[in-house]
Amino acid sequence: MNRPIRIMAIGCLVMFLALMVNANYVQFLNADELNARNDNRRVLNAEFSRERGPILVANDSVARSDPSDDEFEYQRTYTQPELYAHLTGYYSYIYGARDLEQSENGVLSGSDPRLFVNRVIDLVGSEQPTGGSVLLTIDPRAQRAAYEGLTNLAGNTTGAAVALDPNTGEILAMVSVPGYDPNRLASHDPDEAEKAWQNLNDDPGQPLRDRSREEIYPPGSTFKLVTAAAALSNGYEPDTMVNGSAALTFKGISYTLRNQSGDSCGAERITLTQALAVSCNVAFGDIGRDLGEAALRDQADAFGFGDSDVIRDLPAAVSQFTAPDADPLDEPQTSLSAIGQFDVAASPLQMAMVAAGIANNGTVMRPYVVSEVRGPDLDVLEATSPERLHEAVSSDVAAELTQMMETVVTDGTAGSAAIPGVPVAAKTGTAQSSAERKPYAWFVSFAPADNPQVAVAVFVQDATGVARTDVSGGGLAGPIAKAMMESVISR
Repeated sequence: MNRPIRIMAIGCLVMFLALMVNANYVQFLNADELNARNDNRRVLNAEFSRERGPILVANDSVARSDPSDDEFEYQRTYTQPELYAHLTGYYSYIYGARDLEQSENGVLSGSDPRLFVNRVIDLVGSEQPTGGSVLLTIDPRAQRAAYEGLTNLAGNTTGAAVALDPNTGEILAMVSVPGYDPNRLASHDPDEAEKAWQNLNDDPGQPLRDRSREEIYPPGSTFKLVTAAAALSNGYEPDTMVNGSAALTFKGISYTLRNQSGDSCGAERITLTQALAVSCNVAFGDIGRDLGEAALRDQADAFGFGDSDVIRDLPAAVSQFTAPDADPLDEPQTSLSAIGQFDVAASPLQMAMVAAGIANNGTVMRPYVVSEVRGPDLDVLEATSPERLHEAVSSDVAAELTQMMETVVTDGTAGSAAIPGVPVAAKTGTAQSSAERKPYAWFVSFAPADNPQVAVAVFVQDATGVARTDVSGGGLAGPIAKAMMESVISR
């Protein structure tokens, strides 16, 4: 064989081997990634022509596939759209999938490896594969109490609410308002879907944003629970006398930290329990300065701050004690951080985890929203087991914090969440965001305090019909938290 022919033969062999390697990589190693791409029209066409499995709340479908008479055989339908939109997400031919429709796509579409036998049976019978179902942990009454509580506030409300089972981490309610209708995005009419997408993205209320878990905000005085936990874990007692004066000054620095009222918190020296009950800024700012940045950060991290993997099944923003790559805090910044201001930012989910960790004897459980995954024949493919996430505080500290939080309800700022005959533990918060906008209203709680069944965080970002001077955690968010807790403990 002469040299040119030999070179050509070797080149053809190399290209043939490269083709074989690429084909095997695409068909086997990279198949799942390619199938999961939203722009893979071949996969989408196949999935839209089969019966997608339902998403269930209390065994009632909140997302299901109904027969259609167009080019696709089934239309994805959301039965209570605005109530569950930020959980189910949407399943759109143009815009792909989001939230549980995305994270549980394998089961819902029938392509999950655990449904291989079902696919073989369907193939033998010349039938399209059928998707499995996903059962959620959501309590429909708690979900509705959260949604109606937020939407019934005066004006157009933006905000969120979360309820957890503190013993397991089950998400009992997760609501963000304003909501949206995923049915419009799931439409098989491309013009209708595109119009809906444009309207949602142009809406100043930003309804596609899930404020319950995908956004973080200053938690204000609800963060004083974290500071109190750090204090109790570092030598303080509930009856330790702390600074209750009207102002906290810093040597060599002109800044002064004051209480919201501008007055003292009842006396120059008050107990730590009293400081929590009246939400004394000066007391907790002074405690933060005493403990220092490291102790506060470590305590926040123990509750889940800084953790990028706090929830199963759905994406969540990372809550922070300080901004990424921030310089060390000076004394005023440390004091402001101790009262949930400066760069402290948390999602409502994270603040519900703080309350749940205290309620669960100091242990934070990993939140989850998928209870079971079932095959088309209703066989359980997977049941979620509770998982410990962090040991936030000792059981003794948790018990002390619980008693202090009960005092906030009986003798302090959280009386709006009192439930007759049921001990309630709570903490209010009013967080400053900017001089141009109203403060944020926060409320975290759990009940019954002596045998916790539910932990709640309610966040009101803005209620347009409420005057700035009327914004408070106890006034706006407290009644919503109460309704959510009552809906669970009355089951």
